[in-house]
Amino acid sequence: MVSEKLKEHVIALFLLLVNIGSIQYLFYKIIEYFEFTNIGNLWTSPILTILTALIVLLIQLKLSLVAKKRIQRVLSFSAIIFTVIVGFLIVEIKPVKFFLNYHKASNILNKLFSPNFSLFVPMLGALVQTVYLALMATILAIPFAFVMSFFAARNLMSKKPVPNTIYYIIRTLSTFTRSIEAIVWAIIFTVWVGIGPFAGMLALMIHSIASLIKLYSEQIENIDHGPVEAMLATGANTFQVWVYAVIPQIISPFLAFTIYRWDINIRMATIVGFVGGGGIGQALQQQQQLLKWSNVSIIMLMIAVTVWAMDILSARLREYLLRK
Repeated sequence: MVSEKLKEHVIALFLLLVNIGSIQYLFYKIIEYFEFTNIGNLWTSPILTILTALIVLLIQLKLSLVAKKRIQRVLSFSAIIFTVIVGFLIVEIKPVKFFLNYHKASNILNKLFSPNFSLFVPMLGALVQTVYLALMATILAIPFAFVMSFFAARNLMSKKPVPNTIYYIIRTLSTFTRSIEAIVWAIIFTVWVGIGPFAGMLALMIHSIASLIKLYSEQIENIDHGPVEAMLATGANTFQVWVYAVIPQIISPFLAFTIYRWDINIRMATIVGFVGGGGIGQALQQQQQLLKWSNVSIIMLMIAVTVWAMDILSARLREYLLRK
């Protein structure tokens, strides 16, 4: 009961902060537009936002249950409206400018719709390199992710100090690694091992390990605990439980997740090429810098067809494996 009330108060405080912060941001934009800078700092202070939210929250706590629910609905609706309005201003969305400035991009678009097919054969090597780059990154990530996922599964790691510490270390490292995009890892590895497909493969491998640990460990946490308990009752050790009670339940989902990750890596391999990660992405970036948009067009077409074909193939394989 206490936790539910605390959760309600936290949600109410969050909604208040969103509403008050949004109002202050809009007020600041009005001040900025009319150049009333003398009062801008006061009304846009984060401290004022928090204090105002706390005062309103205290007032809400004194109200009846019906009034609280009504206020919650109003706060939720206004928070959505203000978020959209503030989002438009922060992102500087200008639909009119998008349509009026079409002439600036018309030349590029015309060339993009006129691909240079003579570049198809020379680019096939780079395309094959991209596919294998993604494949090797996935294959090399599998053993690391597979082993570490057992230590990242809450139901397999007891709350004793050592297992609990291992669990949190692996979970934290995988979350941190996954939160950094593959393109950033590619920048790091191009400095480390030099420009080329090896750097791109390492970037995708690191990101794949972190992502697969999350997918694998969550699947392990959803297994049927009957076989595990039965083996523990017979005196089996931890390794035997993992091999004979856990792995048979997770093989098909693991294969499906791995194929899905390979599908993602093929898409990401193009992006890491932009920062020197090799493959067709690097060729695309070079042609774009030379402003050869017809060459860019054929490369984009080749990437699109390859991703489409791999998407269909991986989807069929996942369906097949999940039926097993």
